[in-house]
Amino acid sequence: MDTAETTRATPLSGRRAQAKRNDQRVLDAARAVFTTDPDAPIAAVAERAGVGISVLYRRYRSKDELLQRLSLDGLQRYVTEVEAALADTGDPWSAFATFMRRAVDAGTGSLTLRFAGNFTAGEELYRLGRTAYEATQQLLDRTKAAGALRDDIAVSDLSLIFEQLQAVRVADQQRTDQLRQRYLALLLDAMRAPATTPLPGPPPQWEEITRRYG
Repeated sequence: MDTAETTRATPLSGRRAQAKRNDQRVLDAARAVFTTDPDAPIAAVAERAGVGISVLYRRYRSKDELLQRLSLDGLQRYVTEVEAALADTGDPWSAFATFMRRAVDAGTGSLTLRFAGNFTAGEELYRLGRTAYEATQQLLDRTKAAGALRDDIAVSDLSLIFEQLQAVRVADQQRTDQLRQRYLALLLDAMRAPATTPLPGPPPQWEEITRRYG
């Protein structure tokens, strides 16, 4: 590439970088706004992100589209964590427990908890959800086969466990994170094999969870 071509390419690269930064600011702001109040107007996101409403609407045509993007982002974070756990060839229980801690830190359940029923899920979200389900099933199967996880834990149980942990919320974010990990530690002890008491009733059906998305 000659000097003239390089000069022409640089401003485009700069614009793309700025657009990416703006998009991340919008997503971070939207996550903070909507996890606090799913009914908040989209203008509140633009205000928190420090961008004009026109910037936001150039990227997302509606609140529904923004909520879908946030949910996809959260689900992709989850998939990243479960795939990292599957790639861990060390102690199966340690890999599973680390996955649970990292998933809680990443806030992978907060979007499900707060946004369910507030938008119509698209095929991409369902497709990624199936990927997450299958990878989580592999992780559970491996941990159970090692005799480390109780046999009556299902993928759908984890989904609701994450929601419960993400519902823990106090004014200080650092203290919120600490409390979530505190209660996760209690739950991990209860999930470990051998189980002393059978769980009452069957695990939630996947349809019971997914139908909340409309």
